[in-house]
Amino acid sequence: MSWDVLLLRLPDEAASLRQIPDDYASAPLGSRDDVLAAITRAVPESDLSDPTWGQLLGPTWSMELNIGSEDPVDSIMLHIRGSGDDVLDPVFHLADVLRCKVLDCAEGELITPRQTAGWHAFQQYRDRAVWASQQHRQPPLPAEPGRNLGTPLPPG
Repeated sequence: MSWDVLLLRLPDEAASLRQIPDDYASAPLGSRDDVLAAITRAVPESDLSDPTWGQLLGPTWSMELNIGSEDPVDSIMLHIRGSGDDVLDPVFHLADVLRCKVLDCAEGELITPRQTAGWHAFQQYRDRAVWASQQHRQPPLPAEPGRNLGTPLPPG
C-alpha cells in the first residue's frame, strides 16, 4: 500500500486542478536522459539502476519512482511508503528541479511543500487497514494432547 503522488507539468499559475482547462495538454518533463540526470542531481542517493523504476530510501520511508520507458518522459509517479514528514523534502525537490507540480492522487488535488494532510490521511488509513486485517486473524487452536495431524489445516 502506498501514497501515490504524480509529478507533471502544469501551468505555473495553477494552484488547483479546477484552474486547468479541460483541453490542456501537459508538456513532457524532458528526454529520458535529461530527466534521469535531473533526478540524480536532485537526489544523488536515488537508485536508478533500473532507469524505468527508481528507488529512494529515507530513514523511515521508501519511495519508488515510476519513470516508465517512454521518451520523452511525460510524468513520474511516486509510490511512497512509511512515515515521517521529511519524505516531502525529496518530493518537492524533484518537483522543483523538474519544474513541475505535485498531484496527490488520493485527494485529487495539487499540493504544496507545507501541505501534509494527504500524507497524514494516507498513514491513518494504512494503519486502520493493517489493524483491521490483524483483528481478523484467528490464533491457532491448541493441540489436543496425544494427537498430531502433522500438517495444519487452513481455517474453515
